[in-house]
Amino acid sequence: MSSRLWLASLCAATLLPLTALAAPERTFPSELGTLQVSTLAEGLKHPWALAFLPDGQGMLVTERQGNLRIVLADGKVGAPLSGVPQVWAKGQGGLLDVALSPSFKQDRMVYLSFAEGDAKGDKAGTAVGRGRLSPDLSRLEDFNVIFRQQPKLSVGNHFGSRLVFDRDGYLFIALGENNERATSQDLDKLQGKVVRILPDGTVPDDNPFVGQSSVRPEIWSYGHRNQQGAALNPWTGELWTNEHGPRGGDEINIPKPGKNYGWPLATHGINYSLLPIPEAQGKQVKGAVDPHHVWEKSPAISGMAFYDNERFKAWDHSVFIGALAAQEVIRLKLEGDKIVAEERMLGQLNARVRDVRVGPDGFLYVLTDEEDGELLKVGLQP
Repeated sequence: MSSRLWLASLCAATLLPLTALAAPERTFPSELGTLQVSTLAEGLKHPWALAFLPDGQGMLVTERQGNLRIVLADGKVGAPLSGVPQVWAKGQGGLLDVALSPSFKQDRMVYLSFAEGDAKGDKAGTAVGRGRLSPDLSRLEDFNVIFRQQPKLSVGNHFGSRLVFDRDGYLFIALGENNERATSQDLDKLQGKVVRILPDGTVPDDNPFVGQSSVRPEIWSYGHRNQQGAALNPWTGELWTNEHGPRGGDEINIPKPGKNYGWPLATHGINYSLLPIPEAQGKQVKGAVDPHHVWEKSPAISGMAFYDNERFKAWDHSVFIGALAAQEVIRLKLEGDKIVAEERMLGQLNARVRDVRVGPDGFLYVLTDEEDGELLKVGLQP
């Protein structure tokens, strides 16, 4: 057994903090200069998302199997926090996104999205809950579920899901359609939707479908496939989401209230069998909003983050998106909302990128979705 595996086993057995082993800083080329990449932590099991704690306390990182951990700024990885809900860790399911309350410094609320099984454990759906992070950072207290995707239809696929608070404190949840295509168009179901709720799970009175018969009032937009990234545009305050197409047709959307984004009636992709999507009527369908941006060949896009920081001016007005199949980070240059250029970065890592976030320090933080997953810190050489 290698020394690193031995240390990881020892720490897992004793629930002691696991310190990332020192790794040399690597450099890679990019269009805007040399990238400096350092490994902050490793040995994470399929990490899915991260959120930055205030005042330099580190990061919360989810592992898909069901652990929530603290990673300190020096790379120390803490033992799993207690008080985290039991998750349905099958296929693509498990512990997924993490977000802090907009008023975290006052209420210390942490929000989690996760796959939740039905009574038999045969099928699952996405759930969202919240709990209070203890002062010693060891547990979530009084965790309760505030949202459940109904009905539960997934046998292991297409849960989504990303959590985004907007400027007014509303919580958006970007959901997958559980690989049940037609449900994306069914307004009595929560598959393939963006939903908008208040922090306690109640439905805002001004949601677009409130009061309509046989329509879920949580729905903000519909016709989505498997949403894997979401972020708030810092210059406009609007929500952006991205989603997997089937074989081809990954897309970015700017979801508007009450609008239909087409899946599975409109798509740029085909089935993995190379046959057409049975319900598809073309790339465009009357009554559906076209994607804001589309990749005809799917990178299998994932987490996304807008760059709005003074540290690396060359990255200003960019949006970064992870890529699982392409195993890289995609940087899109923006002029207003218009995407004017695309750069592929960090392909030399040869690792599936699950999440990207911009830290308070202006560096880009990247999670690799591997059994021995890494947390990377990325910047530009001065």
